[in-house]
Amino acid sequence: MAQLAPIVVPALKKHTATVIWAHGLGDQGSGWLPMAENFRRRGKFEEVAFVFPNAPQIPITVNFGMRMPGWYDIVAFDDLAQQQDQPGIFRSRDYFHSLIKAEMDKGIPSNRIVLGGFSQGGSLSIFAGLCSPSPLAGIFGLSSYLLLGPSLPQLLTPQNKSANTPTPVFMGHGDVDPLVRLEWGQETAKVLRELGWTVDFRMYRGLQHSADPKEMDDLENWLGERLPSQG
Repeated sequence: MAQLAPIVVPALKKHTATVIWAHGLGDQGSGWLPMAENFRRRGKFEEVAFVFPNAPQIPITVNFGMRMPGWYDIVAFDDLAQQQDQPGIFRSRDYFHSLIKAEMDKGIPSNRIVLGGFSQGGSLSIFAGLCSPSPLAGIFGLSSYLLLGPSLPQLLTPQNKSANTPTPVFMGHGDVDPLVRLEWGQETAKVLRELGWTVDFRMYRGLQHSADPKEMDDLENWLGERLPSQG
């Protein structure tokens, strides 16, 4: 399965932390590259490397089987919680875990790694983050929803639940998102809290299935709390 290598924005100073930032369906890693460029222009997160992975080209059922970058297949948009592509979700979860391990192999402690993304990439990041065997600094999902929700308690081993239950989760969602409905994001936060996670859920008025300047400011502040400079 063809898959481009991630786009990596290296740290400007000593590399002490990493943010892995995953794109949504039909996009590519370069779609979120401007965020790292914006941080660089303003002298933010100089010890942090940013990794923007690229999803493989796969057939997407809801788009008449057209091949496009996707972390897993989507069968229908009317209820994204139904008929989920478990093999594709597991395959991408393992790939995200390999990205985490690659950073750890460079000497970055797992608790200095944040995993997150937008839409499909955010949903997969939440799932992969919860299932990570190593404790992460944080997990974020923008305009995202819970994958394999009914099976999640069974999929969480004692090791990864113990490792990552203390890991803070940030979620941002527009109140008029026509694709990933607000209530799906709210339900995701509710389920995660019931399972023991601390979730900072932010709603943005007038925001559809996109990003918002205030949302990006809130995420930046949250990342600053999770990955403070080590000097």
